[in-house]
Amino acid sequence: MVMEATTSICSHSRALTCINYSSAGRSIRRKQNHATVKSMATQKPLSSVSTTVVSRKRTPPIKFLTRLEELKLLSKAEKAGLLSTAEKAGLSLSTIEKLGLLSKAEELGVLSAATDPGTPGALLTLSLGLLLFGPLFVYLVPDDNFGEVGLQVAVSLLSVLGGSAAFAASNIVSNLQKSK
Repeated sequence: MVMEATTSICSHSRALTCINYSSAGRSIRRKQNHATVKSMATQKPLSSVSTTVVSRKRTPPIKFLTRLEELKLLSKAEKAGLLSTAEKAGLSLSTIEKLGLLSKAEELGVLSAATDPGTPGALLTLSLGLLLFGPLFVYLVPDDNFGEVGLQVAVSLLSVLGGSAAFAASNIVSNLQKSK
């Protein structure tokens, strides 16, 4: 089987080359695109490439007090007896106001951290780190005398309590930040 090919420049386009194949009475015509290549030194950068801005999906602002009301968190704390226990311990709203605890919390960024979307993940990471640190400390520190055993107990107790508190805080903040 013999195939014959001829090349010609198409008359209707400057950058197309037509290739004609013929074999056993059949004729096939293909067009190939030949774009001109310019020097890279003379080309200007594309404006769409240099000004591309990545847009992120904006999350709506978190309404902290509204979410507290929706979850009825203060009512649940009252039913659990947490408010009366805190008042018996000397921590009432007037005491909080006198000590300036809310303004101090605002200065330290506690209130803004409650509305930050990254806070639950950070608290969860902290809790997992603390929960792993206790057993690791007990494993690595030798228990040759009572001082080292006491140190192991203290560190493991603090890491378990701190990890549990951070885990609970992560869940609470996450629930407060969820929208309906």
